[in-house]
Order: sequence, then structure tokens, then C-alpha cells
Amino acid sequence: MGHRLSRIVTRTGDDGTTGLGDGRRVGKDAPRVAALGDVDELNSVIGVLLVEALPDNVTSWLSAIQHDLFDLGSELAVPGYVALSEQQPLALEEWLAVMNADLPMLKEFILPGGSRAAALAHQARSVCRRAERAVVALARDEGVSAAARQYLNRLSDLLFVLARYLNKLQGVPDVLWQPRRQQTLKQPESLQRPSWPLFHACCHQLRAMRN
Repeated sequence: MGHRLSRIVTRTGDDGTTGLGDGRRVGKDAPRVAALGDVDELNSVIGVLLVEALPDNVTSWLSAIQHDLFDLGSELAVPGYVALSEQQPLALEEWLAVMNADLPMLKEFILPGGSRAAALAHQARSVCRRAERAVVALARDEGVSAAARQYLNRLSDLLFVLARYLNKLQGVPDVLWQPRRQQTLKQPESLQRPSWPLFHACCHQLRAMRN
């Protein structure tokens, strides 16, 4: 098979445009290109996570996810093309269930961190949510497959559970969020009282991360 990418420098994008798979040229800040870039960034972050010493099953899952994300990128690069099927989101649900079965029930908000691998999984989750927002925004005006939207939604859930799973395997506790009233530093009385706006904001944050 011949070289598929024989030229890297083309200079065709020097005017601020880039080519889609259907031959059209659009601005590099176009919604479709922005969504494609976020998916590409997500794939790169997962690649960094894969450099860590991970269990074989996690390595296998993340490697498959990287290929799925490249397929998703091809969907975004070629309007009207569909590469993902409903099977890919279902596979994510199965892998998530395997990991979640070994975890204690989550009773507190947690912060990104713990082990290095878990922190990278949290970073990937955050980038995944951004990619999902970009794809949803694109879908308002242009066609995006249901499987593509579902995949990113499931993947962010999987990465959240993966972060906890990796912490558990390494014997590192999750980093629990401490509300202001629970911090040990002496604070003004107004800050020591329960802050209902803060509580509701955190609830909305959790829903945004998990929905």
C-alpha cells in the first residue's frame, strides 16, 4: 500500500481555512472544525494516559477508544458520513459497569486527583465534556449521528469511573471536596454558615459532569 500521507506541509491553510473530507474549504474556527479539534485533543490526552502503567484490561479499552475517536473524527471531517454504530456506546457501558462494580458507593463530591493516572483520566473526562458540547452545538445546525453524541456522553461517564477505579487499584483515596464550612482554617462567620447557593452550584456541576 502506498503512503497515505506523503505531504505534511501544504501551505493551503495559511489563509485560515482548512479542507473537509468532501472537498469543501471552511474556516479553521468553523463549528465542525472546532468539534473535530476537541475530539483530536481528547484522543491525545488518552494517549498520554496510556503511557502510564495500567492494567491490561484498561489498556485494551483505552486503545479501542482511541480508534473509536478517530472514527468519530472521520465523521466530523466528512459531513454525512457515519462511522460509529450503537455498538460502540454499548461497549462503553459494559466496561463502565465492570469497573463500577468494584467501587464503593460515591457519597461525596470528589476533586480531580489522587494518583497520576487518575488525574489524567479526570483531565480526559473534562476534555471529553468539551468535545461533547462542541458536537452538540454542531448538531443544532448540521447533521451529526446519534451514535456520535451518545458515545461522547458515555465516554465521559466511563472516564469518571476509570479515575476512581485507578485510584482504588493503586491504593490511593479519592480526593474529597471539602466545603468552606469544613475547612480547618478560621474564617469569617459569614463564610462558616452553610452556603445554599454554593451547594446548588455544586449540584449543578455534578449533574453537568455526569449527565
